[in-house]
Amino acid sequence: MGTSQSSRVALITGSGGLIGSQAVKFFIEKGFTVHGIDNNMRAYFFGNEASTDWNIRKLKSSFKDKYVHHPLDIRNNQRIEKLFQENKFDLIIHTAAQPSHDWAAKEPFTDFSVNANGTLTILENFRKYSPDAVFIFTSTNKVYGDMPNFLPLIEKETRYEIDPSHPYAKHGIDEKMSTDQSKHSLFGASKLAADILVQEYGRYFNLKTGIFRGGCLTGPDHSGTQLHGFLAYLAKCIATGKQYTIFGYKGKQVRDNIHSYDLITAFYEFYKKPRVAEVYNIGGSRHSNVSMKEAIYKLEKLTNKKAKIKYSDQNREGDHIWYISDVSKFQNHFPKWEYKYDIDMILEDIVRNGHFD
Repeated sequence: MGTSQSSRVALITGSGGLIGSQAVKFFIEKGFTVHGIDNNMRAYFFGNEASTDWNIRKLKSSFKDKYVHHPLDIRNNQRIEKLFQENKFDLIIHTAAQPSHDWAAKEPFTDFSVNANGTLTILENFRKYSPDAVFIFTSTNKVYGDMPNFLPLIEKETRYEIDPSHPYAKHGIDEKMSTDQSKHSLFGASKLAADILVQEYGRYFNLKTGIFRGGCLTGPDHSGTQLHGFLAYLAKCIATGKQYTIFGYKGKQVRDNIHSYDLITAFYEFYKKPRVAEVYNIGGSRHSNVSMKEAIYKLEKLTNKKAKIKYSDQNREGDHIWYISDVSKFQNHFPKWEYKYDIDMILEDIVRNGHFD
């Protein structure tokens, strides 16, 4: 990378969130000094139960001068530019976002300005001031809209599954799925705009950018809330006796869940051998996936508590019935990468170490 191990500097946006905070810990342990951007907009989006303040305090006290916190708004180009002028970054991990389908429809301007304009702000300053850095973007499978719902799905006792004769049956959904002619939700549209921007900055300016289209990203540091953070919020509800609402599909909707640690190790592999404008589907794949019904059963066993479940027939707009990521492309490019966590280990970690205050 051209710089010594001890002098490398990373910028992580959304550093108080699930993926951001895991990235802070991981890269500090790898010898980086980390600058984190987080102004706790998650509390604005979802209320105090989703606040990331607790996590930011933890990072500051754990890492002292190795972690430099900046409570900036990623939409404020003047402030972001000053930060880039003062620091040369070797790695930029952009995780800051408005992450909810439902919330986006409440405030479309805020959603788009954070997800699309905020990404443009970070990208342009990266291009101007740290063009040799590696830029990693946490995109989402919602860029495919509800296209996965038109796959040939079969209803089973505890989950939906894809027809076993379909090409996606073995490994899941690959990067060739179209992003067109589908309902994305406004959140999906703003993330797709950002996704394309990150690709374009890579191709047009020949910059090292990686786009990771995540399935369900999860882990114990998730500030789970009803509108975002399915597994963490479900575990919180069962552990604390709070009612959990299932929205549609009989609770048989399937998600592949990847632990935040496994995602960050994938980022690290990309950082070591970066490519230009590369897009990857990333998630739990066939290795780690679960339906809502199955997750409830597993968590009831782990917590020894009965879940309080309310069922709504109305599914969320554009919500996936079945989504499993095909991670073959990433594994082909980076054969050393492997999962540490499967779904049972993820659930155990959330129950043991989750933030349920």
